[in-house]
Amino acid sequence: MSIQQFDLNDNIMYLKGVGPRRAAALEKLNIFSMYDFLTWYPRSYEDRRQITKICDISIGETAIVYGRISNITFRDIRQGLSVINAILSDGTGHLRIAWFNQKYLTEKLSSGMRLVIIGKVTRDSWSGSPMISSMNSFSILAPGEQPELGIMPVYRSTAALNQTFFRTAMKNLLNRMPPIEEILPSEITEDLHLISVDRAARAVHFPKDAEELFDARRRLSFDELFSIQCGLLLIKRQTQDEERGISHKKNGKLVKAALESFPFELTGDQKKAFKEICRDMEKSLPMRRLVQGDVGSGKTAVALLALVKAVAGGWQGAFMAPTEILATQHYELFTRMLEPLNIRVGLLSAKITRTKKMREEVYKKIADGELDIIIGTHAILQEGVTFKNLGLVITDEQHRFGVAQRAMLEKKAEMIPDMLVMTATPIPRTMTLTIYGDLDVSLIKQLPPGRKVVDTRARTGRSRKKIYEFVKDEILKGRQAYIVCPLIERSESGTLTYIEPATELYKKLSAGIFRSIPCGLIHGKLKPKDKDEIMEQFRQGKISVLVSTTVIEVGVDVPNATVMVVEYAERFGLSQLHQLRGRVGRGSEKSYCILISDSKEGIAKSRLEIMETTHDGFKLAEEDLKLRGPGQFFGENQHGLPDLKIADVFKDIEVLISARDAAEKYVTDDKNLEYFANLRKNLALAYGDKFRQITEA
Repeated sequence: MSIQQFDLNDNIMYLKGVGPRRAAALEKLNIFSMYDFLTWYPRSYEDRRQITKICDISIGETAIVYGRISNITFRDIRQGLSVINAILSDGTGHLRIAWFNQKYLTEKLSSGMRLVIIGKVTRDSWSGSPMISSMNSFSILAPGEQPELGIMPVYRSTAALNQTFFRTAMKNLLNRMPPIEEILPSEITEDLHLISVDRAARAVHFPKDAEELFDARRRLSFDELFSIQCGLLLIKRQTQDEERGISHKKNGKLVKAALESFPFELTGDQKKAFKEICRDMEKSLPMRRLVQGDVGSGKTAVALLALVKAVAGGWQGAFMAPTEILATQHYELFTRMLEPLNIRVGLLSAKITRTKKMREEVYKKIADGELDIIIGTHAILQEGVTFKNLGLVITDEQHRFGVAQRAMLEKKAEMIPDMLVMTATPIPRTMTLTIYGDLDVSLIKQLPPGRKVVDTRARTGRSRKKIYEFVKDEILKGRQAYIVCPLIERSESGTLTYIEPATELYKKLSAGIFRSIPCGLIHGKLKPKDKDEIMEQFRQGKISVLVSTTVIEVGVDVPNATVMVVEYAERFGLSQLHQLRGRVGRGSEKSYCILISDSKEGIAKSRLEIMETTHDGFKLAEEDLKLRGPGQFFGENQHGLPDLKIADVFKDIEVLISARDAAEKYVTDDKNLEYFANLRKNLALAYGDKFRQITEA
């Protein structure tokens, strides 16, 4: 059987042991195809190579025990606390087993059942004998089923799809799947001592030992990172091979006048970034540059200067913001600063183009070159928008836009315009290399003079009343405040811990301590028009307290807002908390960020302690990676690249660098172009449709 006869893109329901019902449950995990299932990599592993006899267990060790249960009892100790007790026997001794707050197990457990249990052995406070109450996992064996020995995969699972299902179905897939053909050049696999892709794809699920697991992860991580690097570098090469770039003029009187109109002097980082932008713009190759700056570092000032430079040479500039209210704010700022220089600024948004007459009027001005700089939202991408001579495109908050949208803007120009991408998301160097591999990077880390550090405090729920009294005091002084919740409505919480959602907190606060204060509520389920209206009222000071979800993470500049309260702060990452904190501290008054959490988890407490002492977004991003792992960085809606399924760009930094070096070597060598012409086909054949996105970006 050849790999062509077995298509990894086939629907998962046709795999033995799955069927339509389980396929529907798998779809909720975004597993649709055989490929999706094959790359549903284990989140961890259990070493079951050695089962410990009950007579040999020791207090404090994590043991694997196997036996029959009896004497099953259930007891409600108090509200919110119940326990199931049972005795496990293996012929060498007896062990008490306890399950806390798992009442549903009373219907699944019965005397005589055989169980395999992995957990930490502690001392029973009543009898003093060994017991297990803190379980890593347990499995109920069917009649005739024997305990599986070896290094066992542990998958992210659900109540409907347990570990036994995943392990059995994965074995069925691997048994049915023919050998995967090698896709990497032999000199790469030999130079880097990589095992075959087929062996890696199988061993990552059922490794024979720790060494084979290490080799499998390394190979699959390399393939993932190498493929992405090749895709990004191919984009960069194709751009550089084009001869239709614009060579902008060197800076003259107009740029100088714009610089002199600033009420402040640029920081060293801003000057360096603008110098790098000027150097790129003056070349004939199209500029592809990312300006990465911390919250409040002054990226907008650099963008404004780049637009002025384009206009000085007779070109138009387009500035695309993620929301209408942000576009309006940029329009007001640019108009105020550039009108005295006779630079014509226009706004293009859904509000402006809501009637055919208004739309055609703005479109005509853009097409005739009567507007020098056009600021807008996704409305800039609309089919009817044509530019007379588009020379520079700037996208703000790149994670809100995709590669495809950038390409749509480029198509609106005869000559390929320069492209500048701005992001306030702090991304460590390794992440930048991976996500923005097709872009050159400028960093702005210095904060402008006068930008105050936000006083950040982590507090427990016991201080909540005092915190809201402090917020009220600030409001009575004429200030404004944000209060952020992780959830919109109660049904969103998938945890056992109750989390008060934004809708309920708003009702409670607006009818309670803030009943005489104008309050507003904003969240992602509101219509864009309603969100913009509420944010505009807050910006104008008509609303003093804004209860919100993270929709304000990338928001408008409200200098009068001095307090940010984050409820259930443990549910946010460091970078996200830093983005939220950046909403305050933009005016002349001292500002505060108060993080409320009752979490007892070590990682959550460490994260909040770091927030109190660290204000550098890049350092926080590094710490976040150490504490939480990389998570999702390649959402298709954001970057047009597939998610990382196994590679960890923090832990696998050496693999990332090797992949980047190998990709650079191959992409820049013309003799390898035929290989890369087949790269997409080979990857899709071996890994499924997702990898087609890499070279279609």
